Amino acid sequence: MTDPTDADIAARFSAGDERALADAYARFSRVVYSLARRVLGIDADAEDVTQQVFIAAWRGRETFDEAKGPLGAWLVGITRRRIADALEARSRVRRIEESWAEAAGISAQPEVVDVAERLMIADELERLDPVPRRVMALAFYGDLTHSEIAETTGIPLGTVKSHIRRSLGKLRTRLEVTDDAPR
Repeated sequence: MTDPTDADIAARFSAGDERALADAYARFSRVVYSLARRVLGIDADAEDVTQQVFIAAWRGRETFDEAKGPLGAWLVGITRRRIADALEARSRVRRIEESWAEAAGISAQPEVVDVAERLMIADELERLDPVPRRVMALAFYGDLTHSEIAETTGIPLGTVKSHIRRSLGKLRTRLEVTDDAPR
């Protein structure tokens, strides 16, 4: 059996043939992944974008119009938008991390914190008692100031500051112990 042509894949894809999705993935996933990898620089992010592109393409297949261009070009357009979304998400994370560092009274690191470190911090936040956890989540994820946290939670400003200071001390101690552990 011969390989299907791009036009054949596109026609079947538009018609909702699930096999065409597999064929489109086989034909175009390397291009999508390569573009994402080149821009994002991280394999896992490029893999996520590749998956998102094909899911979005399948869900939006009725908007594909071969008269406007081939399936591959349409997929590249989706890829560009998903890469932009990934870059914006990184920027959002960086702003949150900078805010967190500022609240902690330390200078923010210019390099991107890796996923493992983010997960470790999230895990450590989960170990806090409920009230300090909520305060820290509002500071870290909600990007709220101490005053905004006090207003949102109804907790006095001094207590909010105390929760943050004690929680940062606990986190710092736990993270230092983790960092000093033998590898």
